[in-house]
Amino acid sequence: MNLLRKRASQTSESVWLAMVLACSGGLMDAYSFLGRDKVFANAQTGNLLLLGVNISTGAWQNVPHYLCPIVGFAAGCAIAHEIRLHKGRGMHWRQIVVAVEAILLVAVSLMPGSVNLVANSLTSLACGMQVQAFRKLHGRPFATTMCIGNLRSGTQAFVSYVHGHRRRDLRTAFLYYLVILTFVCGAILGNFLLGAFSLHAIMASSLFLLVAFALMFEDREHERPAEQTQAR
Repeated sequence: MNLLRKRASQTSESVWLAMVLACSGGLMDAYSFLGRDKVFANAQTGNLLLLGVNISTGAWQNVPHYLCPIVGFAAGCAIAHEIRLHKGRGMHWRQIVVAVEAILLVAVSLMPGSVNLVANSLTSLACGMQVQAFRKLHGRPFATTMCIGNLRSGTQAFVSYVHGHRRRDLRTAFLYYLVILTFVCGAILGNFLLGAFSLHAIMASSLFLLVAFALMFEDREHERPAEQTQAR
């Protein structure tokens, strides 16, 4: 628990925010795959694989189901970066990204199954924005919408701890595995919510994103000087 209470240099790198976003990411992937025609919202490697398989078998009618979310994901990355480049003073650019994500997912929750292609593309757009905006956890590279990089980094840190017995390596491994576990919990929650609320289940991701939005009002970059002054 000491690690969970440890302050990050920025709120966007905090453990609690990472857990909220990872839970939302797992929920989005479960929702799109189980509820929207077996398409991944986050795992574009899976979509690229299925795209290639369908092209190889001549199933051209299925190509848009995988190609459009891939394009949507890339567009989300581009939009988030544009927001960062053009944002002036006021609300933090990451808060704008999270707010746009939440709005997109509310729209998706209202779409019937007949427009799954549009719904999946918008969900992937939101995922791309999140991937682009949140890429560090306590100064370490990580992702909230996919697990392969986190699994690699966490395992590397654990092996380093076994060999060197440095506590920082164990802490790093714990952080990565904690985010992975939270992602899985989000997927489990998504499956249960689909059973209870059908295609409206993605609304839960919007609620998680609103929590993330609220957490980012705590500007830790400006808190530290104040804390140091009080200590003196």
